[in-house]
Amino acid sequence: MGRVVLVTGVARDLGRRFARQLSAAPGVDRVVGVDISPPRGDLGGVSFARADIRNPVIAKVIMREQVDTVVHMSVLPSASVGSGAAAKELNVIGTMQLLAACQQSPDLEHFVLKSSTSAYGSSSRDPAMFSEDMDARRVGAVGFVKDLNEVEGYVRGFARRRPDVRVTTLRTAPAIGPSLSTPLAAYFKLPVIPTVLGFDPRMQFLNDTDLIDAIEHATLHDVAGTFNIAGDGVMMLSQALRRLGRPALPMPAFAMSTFGSAMRQARLTDFSREQVAFLTYGRGVDTTRMREVLGFQPSRSTAEAFEEFAMSLEPGVVSERRVRAAELALLGALGGARDRVAQLASAAPGPTTRQGGELDG
Repeated sequence: MGRVVLVTGVARDLGRRFARQLSAAPGVDRVVGVDISPPRGDLGGVSFARADIRNPVIAKVIMREQVDTVVHMSVLPSASVGSGAAAKELNVIGTMQLLAACQQSPDLEHFVLKSSTSAYGSSSRDPAMFSEDMDARRVGAVGFVKDLNEVEGYVRGFARRRPDVRVTTLRTAPAIGPSLSTPLAAYFKLPVIPTVLGFDPRMQFLNDTDLIDAIEHATLHDVAGTFNIAGDGVMMLSQALRRLGRPALPMPAFAMSTFGSAMRQARLTDFSREQVAFLTYGRGVDTTRMREVLGFQPSRSTAEAFEEFAMSLEPGVVSERRVRAAELALLGALGGARDRVAQLASAAPGPTTRQGGELDG
């Protein structure tokens, strides 16, 4: 008999796509998708159960369906939920209730948490690359960073109480792709992109299909532990903006926060405190364990994932394509000018020389 997998957060596009892909995987008997509202897209062979993970009723769903694997994909930033308080309740209280339900289930064998590299935070004291055994260097984390660390702490506690259950935590880099709507994607779609004056943060990305493949791989393989998931290599923010062809608007950090509040209130993009910190200092993670222990390798590097995203957007006012076209036009004009100068030079009389070979001024 194959696995019976419960997936939380299927109302969101990423959760729905993952659940549908998993339902077609060999070795999976049934997939049960759970959320407080039905998904907008087609679930394929996934069974949907309307349930709130913040309610103890989720335990009845797990017991009734005889679930042996739970994939928790409902840990979300405030921009995806509506407010910081709502995100806190869903992320922390929801995870506590879900783990309490898992604690009661005698059939459970595997728990997979889709976390984020945001758990490391961003600060001036960060190492070049975070490994899985490192913690955030910034004291007094708030918002989504704090939620992630609390959630991971509860999951580690569950692993200690249920040593018979494999627990896999995936700290995924920011996902990006043509069909994915995230706060970071909205940021890169702005016609003029605000940046923090004097900083050029390093970034890693993960293609959205690679993200789904990584979660599926972790679900179907008997590997426990915590893993950083990201495409190979890093990009500087300045490199990303050049590829997009969108001009930067450098501003001091304090002005960036004020500007971000206005953008957040206008619902244009998320500029939370942790987002501003990320756009100031960036973040890099070591993915050695992903390749050597988990046995997963993304199909696209960081640069390739971003390039695919950039190609799906309308060219910016200074896009690489337009810059290249302008360069070719300029070179053509300069080439024509050089030809004209050469023609004039060949038609002009040559200089006369005095005795001794000196040029006549």
